[in-house]
Amino acid sequence: RFKRDPANRGRIIQEGLWTWTRHPNYFGEATLWWGILLVGLGSPLGLFGLISPLTIAFLLLKVSGIPMLEAKYEGDPEFEAYRARTSAFFPWPPRRQSGGQPPTRTPE
Repeated sequence: RFKRDPANRGRIIQEGLWTWTRHPNYFGEATLWWGILLVGLGSPLGLFGLISPLTIAFLLLKVSGIPMLEAKYEGDPEFEAYRARTSAFFPWPPRRQSGGQPPTRTPE
């Protein structure tokens, strides 16, 4: 719905899961791979399964995922305010803005 609304063109989604984390899809991807590791630990070679979640987490956090996407929006005042109050990866309650004000919400 957000992307289909022409009024949101060029804007950053800050509703729903994106209130708690800037990249809920990346967190979900990493969680999936950690879950697969847990399932495979019962196998004699299960520790080899550690390679996948570590690789995915590294790529998403340091190489291709978050750094590349956020570089695209760097310098945008709306994004910088969003970045200041929202966790990059782990879902976490939004930080309060300076002055103890609750986070601002975009009108729906």
